[in-house]
Amino acid sequence: MRGARPHVGAPEAGAVVEGEDLARVDWWGAELDGVTFTRCRFDDAGLEELVTRRCVFDRCVLTGIRMAGARHHGSAFLSCRFDRARLTDVTWDGCKLTGSQFPGAQLRPMTATECDWSYAALRGADLSGLDLSGQRFRDADLTDADLRECDLTGADLDRARLQGVKLRGTDLRGASTDEVNWHAFELTGVRLDLAQAVQFARAHGALVAD
Repeated sequence: MRGARPHVGAPEAGAVVEGEDLARVDWWGAELDGVTFTRCRFDDAGLEELVTRRCVFDRCVLTGIRMAGARHHGSAFLSCRFDRARLTDVTWDGCKLTGSQFPGAQLRPMTATECDWSYAALRGADLSGLDLSGQRFRDADLTDADLRECDLTGADLDRARLQGVKLRGTDLRGASTDEVNWHAFELTGVRLDLAQAVQFARAHGALVAD
């Protein structure tokens, strides 16, 4: 495999980068402000301690990247691929990750606040023990994901795919769960509010009085 490319520097604030091959760049500790990347490749890039502010990564490939300790503030990763990415200790603050895919990615520990994961592919992801309260997972694929001991209070899980998901100890109180298939997962030890408990009971054939 070819080595790193430290000679390829990070773009200046406000830059627009389209269709570039940025594989194996070494942007450790770089700060990106208002940069837009469209259909760029970051295969095996070293992005540890990267800081982004209001940046956009649109349909980018980030396979095998190393991004430990990165901090993203108001940035968007739209329909990106994070195959086998190492994303430990990443902070996502007010970010959009809609439509992105994370097969084989290491996602924890991480800090996420007010993020939108709608339509994201998180199949089999280990998100156990994370605070994901109030975040959007609408239409996300969480099949076989590990959400044990997660705080999902007030989250938007409408139409999320939850087949085989692990939920023991998870707090779902106040979460929106429209069109969720309550037959698809085990609820032992899960915290529900009254409305969710009624939904679950009706899904299993109980006649619940108004």
